Amino acid sequence: MFLEIVTPDEKVFEGEVDNATFPGSDGSFQVLENHAAMISTLGDGDITYVRIKEKKPVATHIHVSGGVVEVLNNKVTVLAEKIVSE
Repeated sequence: MFLEIVTPDEKVFEGEVDNATFPGSDGSFQVLENHAAMISTLGDGDITYVRIKEKKPVATHIHVSGGVVEVLNNKVTVLAEKIVSE
């Protein structure tokens, strides 16, 4: 699935991922390939996404402070209010 993470100032990440976990305002949730369409608000916490590189999973963590995530047709778009650290 395709993941795009943007803030008001910059595009933080764009690319294919195998799964992603988000800090929802009501608790964390994971999105996998062919996930149902949804929109959710984000709280403070880590977005974690996993890509397979050379047959090994590589996880990346990005700490965000609020935002919104949309899942639609294997595309996940994150509009983060602020990236706290990378």
